[in-house]
Amino acid sequence: MKRIASVFLLLFLLISASSVAQDLEEYKKEQFILAQDTLNYRILFPKDFSEDKKYPLVLFLHGAGERGNNNESQLTHGSKLFLKKAEEFPAIVIFPQAPKDDYWAKVEVKRDSIPYQFNFKNEEEPTKALHLVQALLNSVTQKDYIDQNRIYVGGLSMGAMGTFELLSRQPQMFAAAFAICGGADPGIVKNYRPGFNIWIFHGEKDDVVLPEYSKIMAREINSRGGNAKLSLYPNDNHNSWDSAFAEPYLLKWLFSHERKE
Repeated sequence: MKRIASVFLLLFLLISASSVAQDLEEYKKEQFILAQDTLNYRILFPKDFSEDKKYPLVLFLHGAGERGNNNESQLTHGSKLFLKKAEEFPAIVIFPQAPKDDYWAKVEVKRDSIPYQFNFKNEEEPTKALHLVQALLNSVTQKDYIDQNRIYVGGLSMGAMGTFELLSRQPQMFAAAFAICGGADPGIVKNYRPGFNIWIFHGEKDDVVLPEYSKIMAREINSRGGNAKLSLYPNDNHNSWDSAFAEPYLLKWLFSHERKE
């Protein structure tokens, strides 16, 4: 009986893994090349995509653990959310992948103790990875099928740090954003577009990136006339993205915003 149960469990796991892999293949593998540099990325198109229609665009920036060159790991967190809601919220979704030796945000990270120490240098030139993301964005958003008033960005951990920074470098591009367990130098908020909408998430027990980083950013954004919504999860550590992605109104909230000229 135990052997039969083990066989059924193995078959279930294999079928589940195959289903997940098949779902993730909906994100097409692509590369963006700029001079001598290459950025791997995955892109999801809506069902029955037509170049004659207009679609929102979402850029998602992954965390440090998903860096690499396999053009797959960046789909670990968040990709299923957009697949699950694809019919309700048809959009073009891009998941770029940063190389192992690069970072989305311009920041020095000291990992020799917990919590990590961050020395943000957002006022300097962007990292090569973020520079390539900006170039990719500038290229994709020129397409006629992109709704210029509904371009969004979000990310987790390192990706949330990149999100905060990208909002300061291209403030007029985005209609709204979300940032999970990240942080930035609050001084960059002066570059944000007035009235900008962002939903910030963090676990109160996060001992990798302290929740104070998100609290400071939310406070600074709101004090400068922005609209920062802050959700804190009292029992979450660094993986607060699980709770954030489970928020039933996250995508409805995101896609409800349009950029005002």
